[in-house]
Amino acid sequence: MAVQAVPTKGNLMNAKKSLALAKNGYELLDRKRNILIREMMTLIDHANAIQQKIDGAYEEAYFALQTANISNGFCDDISKAIPIEDGLHLDSRSVMGVEIPILTIDESENCNYLHYGTRTTNSAVDKTFILFTKVKTLTVELAEIENSVYRLADSIKKTQKRANALKNIMIPRFEETVKFITDSLEEKDREEFSRLKVIKRKKLKDREDM
Repeated sequence: MAVQAVPTKGNLMNAKKSLALAKNGYELLDRKRNILIREMMTLIDHANAIQQKIDGAYEEAYFALQTANISNGFCDDISKAIPIEDGLHLDSRSVMGVEIPILTIDESENCNYLHYGTRTTNSAVDKTFILFTKVKTLTVELAEIENSVYRLADSIKKTQKRANALKNIMIPRFEETVKFITDSLEEKDREEFSRLKVIKRKKLKDREDM
């Protein structure tokens, strides 16, 4: 146990230094946790707003697809003309050491260019294409936020665990060590003071007896 440290002034200085570092570490971890929580809550609010948009966008897009299938026949062949999406790019930013993903998607070519012929299709197909492109963009945005929230929540959990270890284990242990050494040194000083008084009294008595 920490209280078994040898009660010397050097060990007292080391224990006080360790205690100060532990308290400083706890304050930093607590500040980091609060910043991460604020960041996560902001993203959760954003995610809720996007979730409402994406639910409506999916409903509108699938309704448009049903309309296109009815007015233009089933769109399986037309859908094959749409290229596979390969314009997704991943980057990241750091929030208190936590890597947060940044997803971007190239929209210029795929949004402004119809990959199917307009002679055999009608405006219902165009509307379906536009609406599903919107769904794709919102899905990318939601995926970025949900992944960010997961990473932040994981880091908050780890940070909280470390902060609790400092607050509930390390700091009390160092405080106990400092108290033990301080009390031991003070007791040693009192004993030394009493011993010196006894020696002084004995010397005075010896002089009187001479």
